[in-house]
Amino acid sequence: MKTYLIFTMTALLTATSCSVKKEDAKSFSGVPGEVKLITLDPGHFHAALVQKNSYPQVADEVYVYAPVGDDVKEHLAKVEAYNNRQDSPTRWEEVVYTGADFLEKMIAEKKGNVMVTAGNNGKKTDYIKRTLSAGIHVLADKPMAINPANFEVLKECFDIARDQHVLLYDIMTERHEITTILQRELSLLPAVYGKQLAGSPEEPGIVKESVHHFFKTVSGNPLKRPAWFFDVEQQGEGIVDVTTHLVDLVQWEAFPDVVIDYQKDIELLDANRWTTPMSKEQFKEVTGLDTYPDYLQKDVVGDILKVYSNGDITYKLKGLYAKVSVIWNYTFPAGGGDTHFSVMKGSKADLIIRQGKEQGYKPELYIEALPGVDPVAYEKELAASIPVIADKYPGVALNKIADNVWQVQIPANYRVGHEAHFGQVTENFLEYLKDGKLPDWEVPNMIAKYYVTTRALEMAKEKSK
Repeated sequence: MKTYLIFTMTALLTATSCSVKKEDAKSFSGVPGEVKLITLDPGHFHAALVQKNSYPQVADEVYVYAPVGDDVKEHLAKVEAYNNRQDSPTRWEEVVYTGADFLEKMIAEKKGNVMVTAGNNGKKTDYIKRTLSAGIHVLADKPMAINPANFEVLKECFDIARDQHVLLYDIMTERHEITTILQRELSLLPAVYGKQLAGSPEEPGIVKESVHHFFKTVSGNPLKRPAWFFDVEQQGEGIVDVTTHLVDLVQWEAFPDVVIDYQKDIELLDANRWTTPMSKEQFKEVTGLDTYPDYLQKDVVGDILKVYSNGDITYKLKGLYAKVSVIWNYTFPAGGGDTHFSVMKGSKADLIIRQGKEQGYKPELYIEALPGVDPVAYEKELAASIPVIADKYPGVALNKIADNVWQVQIPANYRVGHEAHFGQVTENFLEYLKDGKLPDWEVPNMIAKYYVTTRALEMAKEKSK
């Protein structure tokens, strides 16, 4: 079954007029419409979030290649909702091909010059490799590798991208969360933070924890997840999925703009994995399916599906001890949502992000001076230093809430939300396309990040045998 469809029912453009020459795919000047997106097998809502906004540099026509099924229908429905909203509607024209040969068709037609992929992670690394080999840039949702074999292929992908003069970049939305940005900014001020403490395996110098939920809302609507999302062979275990963001943030905050060599700078110390149970009723609520597919039976005990969605990693990075952990619950308490906890430990103060009930489930950043610090002198240094932050982020201020504890006051305009971060990442990527390159540290640090997650999975599995 092969189907052509223009989602907004505007004019169908021919393959000849929309094909991108190989040399054109590698040179961008920023003129309107020069970036032509391809969406490949969109099985995760993150693919649609890239299109929540329009971008002058990006053409309205987006070429979608996917197998027939609910995944592509859900994707198109989300894009259509963005087109039809009252506030700042988008103008996307989805040109869709569905068929078993969707990947081969995409490569043969080459109608776009930037491919976006967010979906089945078991297939993603191969999608990336095939696309780069065709001379097409790739903007990929995390994770780009979910096991050690994928990691080896991913290293090949960066070699292919270099040889083809195209870019491969993953979508690190959490770098755009304002509390994380300010945590990093404050850690770079010696008067406020002092020096980064190395810590120990038992008390790491940086700790990050992320709590997520299977059942939640996206763009105001209940999220329907594909059944394969709960198969760790296709989605990946939690230790290689969400922890990608956390490992990235450790690198990005503690060693900004520094190249990391995964073979020399990283030592894995410990890793663990455990399951989240899900009843048949819960599975139906989040997928719409009455029964577990055959590929999930390996993870079913009685009537309960047990998903290896949780994990933690303790490792050493350039002498710094770090711990990251991810937890998946079925759903969140009333008024809640996904949450993030982070602490960076300096010689003068801890910088802590909390997002619990006390914070109204909004991330808030705190500065907590250490007990041995002179409180009077430190408060003066803090008052003198905060204008440096406010110059970059006007309106940011401090509110003293206890002895030696300050809450960072963040204006509402900086709190754009997780969904908006996808547009911010895309805007950065468009600038990199104009530059013709990524920052020098990005590729080695992506490799380092996926080494940590995939090697940790291997270590956790060895422990649980």
